[in-house]
Amino acid sequence: MGANRIRIAKDKADLVQTLIEAKGTTGPFQTYADAIAFAAAVGNHHQRRSPLGAISTKEPAPISIEVFLARGYDPLIKLIAISEIPDTKILSPFNPNAEEQRVAIFEEYANGGLEWLREELRGAVDYTERLLLILAHERFKDERIDEEFDLSRFL
Repeated sequence: MGANRIRIAKDKADLVQTLIEAKGTTGPFQTYADAIAFAAAVGNHHQRRSPLGAISTKEPAPISIEVFLARGYDPLIKLIAISEIPDTKILSPFNPNAEEQRVAIFEEYANGGLEWLREELRGAVDYTERLLLILAHERFKDERIDEEFDLSRFL
């Protein structure tokens, strides 16, 4: 197994395809790499790391790591790895074992993120709109006031 490809679980392949903007669809992401990177960030945020199991060999097939690097996702892959293994050796560009570990961690968080997204997007017609609502909810989560609304502030 080479670490030069990011694999996608077979049971999540359909979800990843629906997240992509293609002919006749309005998915929120342009490429599979974008969707997987977002899923990995979501998985890391929600601490959902899940083994892949069966790997998708058709659409989407394993994606070359160079695609992620070209799209600027190398820092994300490294941040997720260092958050999981707090040892700077995991960031080494000269250690092939470290790259394999980073890729494995990234794949598992992406798989966990896809599981979370599948639950959250269930029943949604427009994934873009639902994702925007989820992101807005996360952004303003701490700003909500849980106390009773007090009209006396306006007097």
